[in-house]
Amino acid sequence: MAELRPSGAPGPTAPPAPGPNAPPAFASLFPPGLHAIYGECRRLYPDQPNPLQVTAIVKYWLGGPDPLDYVSMYRNVGSPSANIPEHWHYISFGLSDLYGDSRVHEFTGTDGPSGFGFELTFRLKRETGESAPPTWPAELMQGLARYVFQSENTFCSGDHVSWHSPLDNSESRIQHMLLTEDPQMQPVQTPFGVVTFLQIVGVCTEELHAAQQWNGQGILELLRTVPVAGGPWLITDMRRGETIFEIDPHLQQERVDKGIETDGSNLSGVSAKCAWDDLSRPPEDDEDSRSICIGTQPRRLSGKDTEQIRETLRRGLEINSKPVLPPINPQRQNGFTHDRAPSRKDSLESDSSTAIIPHELIRTRQLESVHLKFNQESGALIPLCLRGRLLHGRHFTYKSITGDMAITFVSTGVEGAFATEEHPYAAHGPWLQILLTEEFVEKMLEDLEDLTSPEEDRGLGPSRPP
Repeated sequence: MAELRPSGAPGPTAPPAPGPNAPPAFASLFPPGLHAIYGECRRLYPDQPNPLQVTAIVKYWLGGPDPLDYVSMYRNVGSPSANIPEHWHYISFGLSDLYGDSRVHEFTGTDGPSGFGFELTFRLKRETGESAPPTWPAELMQGLARYVFQSENTFCSGDHVSWHSPLDNSESRIQHMLLTEDPQMQPVQTPFGVVTFLQIVGVCTEELHAAQQWNGQGILELLRTVPVAGGPWLITDMRRGETIFEIDPHLQQERVDKGIETDGSNLSGVSAKCAWDDLSRPPEDDEDSRSICIGTQPRRLSGKDTEQIRETLRRGLEINSKPVLPPINPQRQNGFTHDRAPSRKDSLESDSSTAIIPHELIRTRQLESVHLKFNQESGALIPLCLRGRLLHGRHFTYKSITGDMAITFVSTGVEGAFATEEHPYAAHGPWLQILLTEEFVEKMLEDLEDLTSPEEDRGLGPSRPP
């Protein structure tokens, strides 16, 4: 639950924001991480020292359901001469380390990220006559924060979020989100690390699909060029009834289609509902035909496989000149990377670390035939995988959201893969890699052109690439 009040209102857990000349004794009582972010807000909004704020009644660190302690809401006058309309500016507090005492985030030093390293922002077009900001964006931000805290996946500029529902629970066509750097908020150095600000941008379904097929940054740039679709500051207008492709039909063919043809897609993986079966051997048990057991331990992704799959997904927004699956580094342990504190559980790790099979005890198996299963949304990304990734010499990974399983498609130009032209199907524990030749990819694309399915799940039957 949350309540709405001015940020300067007294409360047991939310002291008023101190001014620049606050006495040292007062400032010492104010959480340092919170103080640092408030400082950036005061720089941007010096005339709004006590904005309206949605506050979690029971803080997350006291057992409450909302990870964000506060969401502040400012009135931004915009710049009509620059096609920037007046709007409400929402800023979260809680994804970064506000307190520095390990109540939420473990302190790991000042040089790295503070907490998850970012806070969320959102810009909503102000309606005529609207005197107070709507509070639904605060709940939207809480929902995204819950995902981050529960999965420990962080967001990056260019990421997309498939929401499949109007962001404000209305009849709006704005049903998904992209993320980008906030155009005004500058990174903040706090006593507990660096905080950047990622802005949520509401988009239509067709714009989300274009971001998936091409890349998020490219679609964000197109949105910036269309004032009614976001403009320079990417302000969300929930009343927008047309996509950028309906507003300017040339954008699809001249920008997106050419971008896909030239650049391919820089989306290298997704979390998805997927599964695979090894058809080259009989099932070992009734539940899992790929079950690998050592003693009495259940099948799990090893820490090193977890690290490589995680890096494969994390690097999805990087356009590399040479496609390489991230190498397994024996010096790294438990899937930790440079941009995440050692206290973070990797998002691809098993829930039970004691059940993880040592990496060295899992041999790579070459398979004769496999059966892949995707739900409808995941299956809809197969053309992207083929046309946008493999035909450009890259790779694409599906990571199951329901268990320790992953499927990576690789082309012949990808280094670091254990699937080869001689053995195109290879598995390392529950991680399957499939190497597809260019000839086979082109044939699959031809077959997929007329393929439609009303069913939730579709199995792609066994076939062996040439």
